[in-house]
Amino acid sequence: MALSDILPGKLGFGAAPLGNMFRDIPEAEALATVQAAWDDGIRYYDNAPFYGAGLAEIRMGEALAGKPRDEYVVSTKVGRVILDELEDVASREQGEKSGVFANGRPNKVVNDYSYDATLRSIEGSLKRLRTDRIEIAFVHDLARDFWGDEWIARFEEARTGAFRALDRLRGEGVIKAWGLGVNLCEPIETLLDLSEPTPDCSLLAGRYTLLDHSRSLQRVMPAMAERGLGVVVGGPYSSGALVGGPNFEYAPASATILEKVARIKAIADRYGISMKAAGLQFSLANPAVTAVIPGASRPDRIAEDRAAMEESVPGDFWRELRDGRLIDPAAPVPL
Repeated sequence: MALSDILPGKLGFGAAPLGNMFRDIPEAEALATVQAAWDDGIRYYDNAPFYGAGLAEIRMGEALAGKPRDEYVVSTKVGRVILDELEDVASREQGEKSGVFANGRPNKVVNDYSYDATLRSIEGSLKRLRTDRIEIAFVHDLARDFWGDEWIARFEEARTGAFRALDRLRGEGVIKAWGLGVNLCEPIETLLDLSEPTPDCSLLAGRYTLLDHSRSLQRVMPAMAERGLGVVVGGPYSSGALVGGPNFEYAPASATILEKVARIKAIADRYGISMKAAGLQFSLANPAVTAVIPGASRPDRIAEDRAAMEESVPGDFWRELRDGRLIDPAAPVPL
């Protein structure tokens, strides 16, 4: 099924912050943020067991409890199984994401892309989300260092396990679609090279943004479009760096990134454009992109995202970004 036939709009809700991403978010604030998204008309909610060791799914399940289930779409991810066993959160080794969910639940998180673990993961997500179905399942974070030993082993485990389990669930009607949920282009390219099973879509986080888009523009987007597969863009604000935050790719932004942000912002300020509008509208201008899912942890952020979607951005703004080599000249823009 085409992703555009599943998703109810271009703007979705990324739930990573609900897992206490970067800070300890009060329960009431988290629930109010989801309610604000609902009141705004957002009906696509993306989640993952990894976000706070199940905390984001639990909070979303509570916030959406009682809402008409046929009126919204949920995606979540597989590849991490949340156990009842507890562990020291501070001692977790999670690569570039270590410490990002330091305020999440203390439940042990196990990487497992096998067939049986995928079925268990979906079952656990259904319970935490308080729902009887999940429309889209993404295989989460297949690799940190592409082509390293870890990547090869993990992709092979997913190929023979998670991919086939999700293909079966799609055939049975348990899910409507599946794909990868990654922050690297290479896993998507590799998946598309397989003759089977066939994905329906993918979620690409941080790789089609104002700050980083050249490889995905050249490789992923054309390949997905050619096959009629939709792309969900995650992390459109590049971990916050694009909109004045200190982080890029889950870590303190480099001087090079901060300089690029400053140059874009100087042009945006001259045209009276918000950086959120520039970021969201850039990502959505690519015809392969079906939806964008900025994360939010405060209710007022939802109104900001909606306003950014509707903000008028003059063509001269995009031309200046191209002329200044701040975006790839081949990147589609909403002229």
